[in-house]
Amino acid sequence: MSYATFSYLRHYLWHTVWQWVQRKHPKTGLRKIYRQYCGRRTWWASENRELLDPITVGTTRYRYRGLAIPTPWDTPG
Repeated sequence: MSYATFSYLRHYLWHTVWQWVQRKHPKTGLRKIYRQYCGRRTWWASENRELLDPITVGTTRYRYRGLAIPTPWDTPG
């Protein structure tokens, strides 16, 4: 489930940035824009920064512990 969510987020983010770059450079060709901002990679990057790729975020699954998790509302006794 999380992979599908992050994959959708990656797709949405890539296309949103692509539309913004096209508006920023209206008279520049698509290949030139792509080479300038992506280079040989498929993700947005500049000389010293790279846009976070949601696919690379790791997820950790925890075993359900139910009532074993203490809460601040528990009353002693």
